This record gives sequence, C-alpha cells and structure tokens, in this order.
Amino acid sequence: MRVLTVNPGSSSLKLSLVDPDGTVIAEESGAGHEMAPLVADMPQPDAIGVRFVHGGTEFTGPVVIDDGVVERLHALADLAPLHQPASLHALSEIRAALPGVPAVACFDTSFHATLPDAAATYALPARWREQFGLRRYGFHGLSFSYAVRRAGEMLGSDPAGFRMVICHLGSGASLAAVADGVSVDTTMGFTPLEGLVMASRAGSVDPGIPLWLIKHGLSAAEVNEGLERDSGLRGLTGTGDMREIRSRAASYDVAALAALDVYHHRLRGCAAAMVASLGGLDVLVFTGGVGEHDPSVRMRLAGDLEFLGVGIDHELNEGAEGDADVTAGDARVRSLVVAAREDLEIAAGVLQVLG
Repeated sequence: MRVLTVNPGSSSLKLSLVDPDGTVIAEESGAGHEMAPLVADMPQPDAIGVRFVHGGTEFTGPVVIDDGVVERLHALADLAPLHQPASLHALSEIRAALPGVPAVACFDTSFHATLPDAAATYALPARWREQFGLRRYGFHGLSFSYAVRRAGEMLGSDPAGFRMVICHLGSGASLAAVADGVSVDTTMGFTPLEGLVMASRAGSVDPGIPLWLIKHGLSAAEVNEGLERDSGLRGLTGTGDMREIRSRAASYDVAALAALDVYHHRLRGCAAAMVASLGGLDVLVFTGGVGEHDPSVRMRLAGDLEFLGVGIDHELNEGAEGDADVTAGDARVRSLVVAAREDLEIAAGVLQVLG
C-alpha cells in the first residue's frame, strides 16, 4: 500500500509518497496549503495520512477520517491555533484532489496518551478539569515515536530497554522522557505553549503574567498573539531563526548572547527534569531542525548534563549528518542524532489501521 503523507505546518506543507517498506518514492513541499499543484505529478496513492497536532483525549491512535471525525477535529482547533486549522484545511484540499482515496488522521498527542496521572494532571479545580478537559497532552509525538524506534535500530537493541530523553528542537520545541518505549513525561502541556523557549513561543511563564496584562488593558487575543508569535527567541532578539542568532552571537551581539543563555537555561532545567522523571538516563536523542543541524546546541547541553554521564565527541558532533552516534568514548550515556521523519511515522500509522 502506497501512502501519501500530508504534514502541514503553520505556513508550509510537506508531502511524501511512501512505499510499504518505508521507501520514499516522491516528495513535494510548498508554502501555503494549496494541494492540487503538489499532487498533480505524483503517482496515485492507495491511502492518505494527515498529521494533526491535537487529538484531545478521544483520539489516542490513528483513525480513519469520516465526516464525524472531521467535526470533532474542528472542535479541538483552539487548542493548537497555529497548526490544527492548517491541518483541517490541508485535509479538505487533499480529499478534493484525491476523491475516494481513504484518509487517516495521525496525532502528535497520541504518543503521550501513556503519561501517568501524576505527569498529566494540573493542580486545578476538579470542576475545571472535568468541564474543559484540562490536562497535559504533550505534542511532537510523531517525531518522538519515530525517534524511539530509530534510536533502537541505531543501538541494535529493543528501545524498551533504555531510559531516553528525546529533544525535539526546532521552531517548536519539546522534550520527552521515554521509559520502556513509552512517554512518561514531556515539557509541552495543555497547548504547545508550555515548556521550552521556542522560536516565537514563550514557553512556560508565570500564569499571572497573562492575567495581569489582560487586567491592564490588553485583550485576550493580543496576549495570545504575543505568546504564540512574538515571544521566545523572537521576543528576545527580533528573530526566531537560530542560525541568525548564532551568527549574531559570534559577533558578540549582546541580545543574541543573552537569548542563547535564556534558551539553554530553560533547556538544561527541563532536560534534567525529564531525567528525574526517569530515575536516570541511558540515551539522549536530538532531533528536529535545530537538534539535527546545530552542533553548538548539542554540545552545550551535553556539557550542562555532564554530571549525569553525558558526553559528546567534538569531531563526531561537528561532522554529524543525518542519523549519527556522537557519543564521547568515555561517556556513560549514549548521545544520538536522529533525522526527523514524521512522514515515515504517519505512513506506519496508516498501515496500522488500513494495512
């Protein structure tokens, strides 16, 4: 069964046509979410897999899409306002472009359905939690799920035998603590705003700050826009592009240097918290655009976690391309770079329900 995977970002679209053995036959990408031009020259797929950021508590695994599913996905849109509407639009476009081809929704939140109650529960009034479904969902699950499987292959062992912290570092960023192959803790929560400093998202802030801003004249929409699009690295430097910040820091730009300190302070603390959730660490995995392509981020975090047995080889780290083992020879913890392949994880999800 050939699967066309549809991976919408907030302003971009990636398509991959994947054979059952995981071979990518064709790839397309573009700005916006106009589907017809991208699929026009691709071979006809047997099935479609669409990435959705949020599945709520209902969707804890891949699901065949029908009108009822679409309606329930619309109801979750305000929990992931940068991505869920884009996925719904992409779904509408691909169904129009390929009528009659079965489609499956695959969810980033599914991987974290295994979170224990202690990690998933907010200490909020029970009536709020019950009425509004307030809990920690976690995100980037398709990336985490693939990274777990690929790390096991690279280590030549069942990933269930390792305590892993996986760092998905990109424009959006989060960490996952994985024990026995399943998620037991993560840094994102009810929405993708919680946790690490990201390109344009603030990450965790004192919840009193948004309330204070609203009390002093900002609208809820303005606060949401600021937290989602104007905070994080962009709020600290004017840009969310880590490459530009790195270049400016090399020229001793004060704002860029300070932003990197803030970024790494939060990353170090959250990574150590994930290790605490696991009771130790065997494998540290880097994935995502920054995790894969910025050796300085990897090296600095390794230095921060040296007391836990992490060590990265300088030459291996600088030369890493694609999947790579960058562990220093005397380190107790294995450090891996895994190229993010959400398309392969989406295709696997489609085969799980249709294969």
